[in-house]
Amino acid sequence: MDWLRKVPIGQFVDGRSSWLRRIDPRLKLAWVLMFLLTPLLAGVHWRLFLVLALCLITVFSSLPLRILWRPCVFLLMLAVVVGLFAMTLPTGDPPALFFLRFPQELPGAETFGKNWELFKIGPLSLGPLNFGSLVIDRRSAELGLNTSTLIFTLVHSVNLMLITTPPEDLVWTISWFIAPLATFGVPVERVSFQLLLALRFLPLVQEELQNLFRALSSRALSMRRLGFKASFGLLLSVGERLLANILLRSEQGADALLARGGVLISPNQIRPISLFSRKSIFLNLGSTILLMLILSLRAKYGTF
Repeated sequence: MDWLRKVPIGQFVDGRSSWLRRIDPRLKLAWVLMFLLTPLLAGVHWRLFLVLALCLITVFSSLPLRILWRPCVFLLMLAVVVGLFAMTLPTGDPPALFFLRFPQELPGAETFGKNWELFKIGPLSLGPLNFGSLVIDRRSAELGLNTSTLIFTLVHSVNLMLITTPPEDLVWTISWFIAPLATFGVPVERVSFQLLLALRFLPLVQEELQNLFRALSSRALSMRRLGFKASFGLLLSVGERLLANILLRSEQGADALLARGGVLISPNQIRPISLFSRKSIFLNLGSTILLMLILSLRAKYGTF
């Protein structure tokens, strides 16, 4: 029942063995934004390139294997299942069987059979796959591939940043980016402090959820015997209990902070120490150049 602890997605892991830890957190956030934003309106080739880039970064990151293989396997299984499910979804109305005009009269017009090919390499081509009433054509295959690659890219890129970046460094980075908003009256220090508290409370949320699952398993409840209505009511009660426990933990943390005379922490007080050290200056410079190169490639070849 400790599967939440065995799949540490989004939890910082201390250590000094990986070069990812020495990169400037502002560069890490820029790379994550690249992985989050460039798949939008991009082609299949670019999405596959991002997945391959993330896999290469993971393999050569020098991170311990014990903190990577479980999240990667879980995420790959989730992406494959969602992608296969997306392939079965309807992708639109099929083209008409009869044309109002002959295709030869319209330059660039495609025939019905060509639209339904999955892929074609020279003389080799693979047509639609028929499983009874289920037909997987090119559009449905692209939908499943786009969905699975998007899930893997979004989750794994953020996970790599979170497990290699302390919450204090991440909060300082975000406050550094939103610092110009202070001229418009935005409370940057308060927002940064609230973000820091939210990141600190994530393990507590996982712990409360784990305790509720352990309590259900110890009572040997059978969802089949309960039925749909009783099972749905049980899920609602568990969600209500989880929310109540989280609010109780938040109230206890706020009372403890006030009892110790807690004040808002300025982002400048939690600034990372070794941002521009001699050991990481070439690493940060190379990461910046590579990021600019990838963005230029996205602008030129991203729609393929």
